[in-house]
Amino acid sequence: MVRSAPRTVLTAGLAALVVCTALVTVSALVFPQGYSPARLTWPGAPTLLGWAHFDAGWYASIATEGYRYTPGQQSPVAFFPLYPLVLRGLGLLHVDTFLAGMLVTMVCGLGALYVFTLWARTRADEESSRHAGLLLAFYPFAFFLYGAMYSDALFLLLVIAAFLLLERGQLGWAVLLAAVATAARPVAPALVVGLLARRLEWKHERGLKWSAVDLLPVLAAAGFVLYMLYQWQAFGEPFAFVKVQSAPGWDQQPGWRTWVKLRWFQGFSRDMPLSDGLRLVGHAAFTLGALALVWPCAKRLGWGYGVYVLAIVGLPALSSKDFMGMGRYLLAAFPLFLTLALLLRERPRWRLGVLATSAVLMLALTVAYGAAEYVS
Repeated sequence: MVRSAPRTVLTAGLAALVVCTALVTVSALVFPQGYSPARLTWPGAPTLLGWAHFDAGWYASIATEGYRYTPGQQSPVAFFPLYPLVLRGLGLLHVDTFLAGMLVTMVCGLGALYVFTLWARTRADEESSRHAGLLLAFYPFAFFLYGAMYSDALFLLLVIAAFLLLERGQLGWAVLLAAVATAARPVAPALVVGLLARRLEWKHERGLKWSAVDLLPVLAAAGFVLYMLYQWQAFGEPFAFVKVQSAPGWDQQPGWRTWVKLRWFQGFSRDMPLSDGLRLVGHAAFTLGALALVWPCAKRLGWGYGVYVLAIVGLPALSSKDFMGMGRYLLAAFPLFLTLALLLRERPRWRLGVLATSAVLMLALTVAYGAAEYVS
């Protein structure tokens, strides 16, 4: 008996979680010199140390100490509040902050894979949905769904669930989940525009007339707006999360230099390490690949999803000085995985090759991340 697509993908995700956790732990023990904020405060750090690197320190700080804002300096206001709020809630149950961060990511990551496959079945057949789920489960940056202390897994789960509810005609619940999601990542415009476009398309597909109720997706920006109001009340600066991006070390100044990726071109030099070159080229390549799939996505899944993907990819790509992080951000462009599965439906060898290559890259990046190499 063939397993259903959601069960198959969930099983594959669970296997990937176990393997990635083992690899990241061994890597962290082999390369103990890699910085991890968990080492300073968590007695059990050597066990799962590899999942707590880089932004994990910011999230832990927000969860335990709250926000602060120092103009011109890196400050925790750059990170949206939903994920650290969940960690803070688990802290009230005496769960260590770093352990809580990893557990939330693991649970939400597996949940996102399951819900994604349910959503895919609303737009495609069972087999294509299964293949799409596997492409997501073994995407090179999918290890951010399996334990890395980042907000991506939580955000992805909420966003996919919102679109699944939208496909089922449950607009109110879809908007509510989306409003929660916009408190996790600064991409509210993409989510609002995507939900609105898909809702209008959904009504058109069924021969229904549009009404004022169909504008409800605008309320999905509530989480984003509430965070701005908090910053205004606490620091007198509603756009503090934008302004700190220009701080030394982040150097994400808005303007033409960022838009034309001048820093990306300046990053190449004769004596640059190979790893730096691979990062620069790799994230740019993933971004261009995602943009190239926007039109096929619109043709196969509908213009509503085409609009969403263009926005969710375009916003961070435009605001990034050198495309760094884009490989991880593309997880939110979940319709692309189903688009790719549909494009490869009649090419099983190509599909297997893409899946195998993707899985190998994911494992390699997991090892690098565990060793505290900055991969995304």
